[in-house]
Formats: sequence, C-alpha cells, structure tokens
Amino acid sequence: MGTRLDRLLVLSSLLLLASGEVVFEERFEDGWETRWVESDWKRSEGKAGRFKHTAGRYSGDPDDKGIQTTMDARHFAISAKFPEFSNKNRTLVVQYSIKFEQDIECGGGYIKLMSGYVNQKKFSGDTPYSLMFGPDICGTQTKKLHLILSYQGQNYPIKKDLECETDKLTHVYTFILRPDASYSLLVDNRERESGSMYTDWDILPPRKIKDVHAKRPKDWDDREYIEDPDEVKPEGYDSIPKQIPDPKDKKPDTWDDDDDGVWRPKMISNPAYKGPWKRKRIKNPNYKGKWKTPWIDNPEFEDDPDLYVLKPLKYVGIEVWQVKAGSVFDNILICDDPEYARKVVEEIWGANREAEKEAFEEAEKERKAREDREAQKNKDDGERRRRDRGDRHRGYKRRYRDHWDDYHDEL
Repeated sequence: MGTRLDRLLVLSSLLLLASGEVVFEERFEDGWETRWVESDWKRSEGKAGRFKHTAGRYSGDPDDKGIQTTMDARHFAISAKFPEFSNKNRTLVVQYSIKFEQDIECGGGYIKLMSGYVNQKKFSGDTPYSLMFGPDICGTQTKKLHLILSYQGQNYPIKKDLECETDKLTHVYTFILRPDASYSLLVDNRERESGSMYTDWDILPPRKIKDVHAKRPKDWDDREYIEDPDEVKPEGYDSIPKQIPDPKDKKPDTWDDDDDGVWRPKMISNPAYKGPWKRKRIKNPNYKGKWKTPWIDNPEFEDDPDLYVLKPLKYVGIEVWQVKAGSVFDNILICDDPEYARKVVEEIWGANREAEKEAFEEAEKERKAREDREAQKNKDDGERRRRDRGDRHRGYKRRYRDHWDDYHDEL
C-alpha cells in the first residue's frame, strides 16, 4: 500500500519518462476542487447529484482518491479546463480509470472532451463535445463501451459493438488516435480493439464500393470439380442385376411343387451391383473460383487528410446519469505519448490491483455479514410481532369471555 510520498516519487519518475506533452493529468490530489467546476445543471429541479472526494469503500491505496458519484437517480456534471490542445499531426491519448462500486443497474461511466468555449456552470447533456469515451451499463443486456467522435459538428459512434467491464474493481480505459487516422482501444493496458476511422466510423463514404454494373463473364467457369471426360463405362455394366438369388438358400426337403408351387430362392442384394454408372469427378483444370462482384473506386469518396483532427480541445468533463450512484472516477490523462500512458497504468493502477482485490473481498465479506445480521434481525422482529399479536388476541378473547360470563351472571 503506497504512501503519498511513494505516489509523488512514482509520478516524478513517470514525468521524466514522458517524451511528449502531458496536456492534462488529474490524480485528484489535494486542491483538485480548484481545477474542477461542478455544474448547476438539474440542481433547481432537485435532480443533480454531488461528487465526493474518496477512494471508495475499498481500495488498493486508501490515500489514492478519486471523485465518486453520490445520491441515486441523479444527473452528474463536472468539468475542468486545460490549455487548448490540437491533435493535428500528433497522437492523441485519452485515458482514465473508473470503479463501479455500486450495483449500477443503469447509468454511464464515460468522460467527454469539449472544444471552444464551455460555460462550466451550465455544462450539461446538451453541451457539444468532440469526443465521448467510456462505459455505459443498463441491466444485464447493455454493457456498451462508447467511442463517439465529432466531425464537422456531427457525432459519429464507432460501428463496432464494444463491451465494457462490469465487475466492481477499478479498470483503466485508454483511447489512442494517430495522425494516419488509425486507433487503438485498451482496457487495463491490453489492446481490446484497433482499426481506422475510415472503416470503423460512417464519417466519410467508403473508398471502395462494389461495381453494381459488373456481370459474371459468360466463359467464367466456377465448377471446382467436373466429370472425367476420359472415363468409359465398362462393358456389360448395365446388365449387372440389382438383386440375385441367395446361393445359400436351399429348397426345403418337405417342399412339394404340386402343393406348394414352384420353389424360388429368396433374393438378396447383388454385391457386384454399383448403382447407375457415373463418371468419377476430377479437379476442373479451368476452375477460376467463385465469381465475386469486383470493388471499384467510389466516385463519391473525397479524402480528408484531417479526418482524425478534432476541434482544438479545451475541457474534460464527466456528464452521466445513474440509477445507483457510487462510481469512482480517477487518473484522467490527456497527452500525446502512448508509452507514457502505458507506464501510468503499469505504475499506478498495476501496483494496487492485487491489494484492491483483497480489499474488495474483505468488504464483500463484511457486507454479507451485515446483510445476514439485518436479515436475522428482521426475522426476529417479525417473530416478536407475531407473538405480540397472538398475546393481544388471546388477551382480547379472555376479556371477551370474562365479560360474557359477567353478563350471564347478571341474567
């Protein structure tokens, strides 16, 4: 379990390793409130939640704190400003960690990067963003990992179905976007997905399309096997009977042709009969494969060499709605050096992973024990209430019987 000094030493060593630019890095140390602005969105309606500075119920390092959503069924919105950054001709790395301590039921755990001017006190779900990245969970069916990019004012979600982690431990999500429009998505320093903006987002028309006017050539031979034209049917093949008399079947000694008719042996399948004659099949020397519609250049495709370039980034924000609160956001990083980001995960998250698992297991034991005690208490209280009702009922019957006896005595 690290101390504050240990974390500062690790951070210092990481900064020495960084060869690129660290645009924004937030570990939520003391003074984090001066860098972040909590929005008033939904507050007048009583629907805005609050963030709490904490490591959560369990942690690999209790001194390593993030900000946690509090209050169920609320909207949460908070943002921080950083020096404007353009990813033109540069790699963009966006990384953060999140821990779903709660049974979230339904809610988001993603972050957003914004461009231009943002009124942080009014930051909301309607605020335009340039990138949205992170988990979104709802029930047992939705375990989505959002990756949405803005291009010319319109938002485009990735076409791939990406799934997020759903356990209650901390996980680190990393998105890397390069100047060639290729990208990588990592979870806990392991590549989960990769590809290109050209193919995995419906931003530009595809470079290639199928030629709808193409037709298969008349001489195209797609028969992989053909009959052997040189094979000749053996002489007498068609005269071979399908069935023959059973040579083992003998006429019974008691058989009388006059009384029983002419005896005939039973028929059996002829082992020499091979069925209708067919030429054997051989590889077709003219086989060209299955014909496929050819791809051609798309006349509607117009390349944009700046496809990967987002509007200059200036803010990072958390804007989510959650049925059950309790998510801890931490270790937010925006930089241009994937190696530095990898080292951050390795040195900060990796060092606490096993300790967090142990703390989680201990917290779960305590939770279960507490629930068992509460269940037993509720059971005992229920039995006591039933006994009390029974005692009251018996007392009522005694009073009624005594009253009835007195009434009869008066008569």
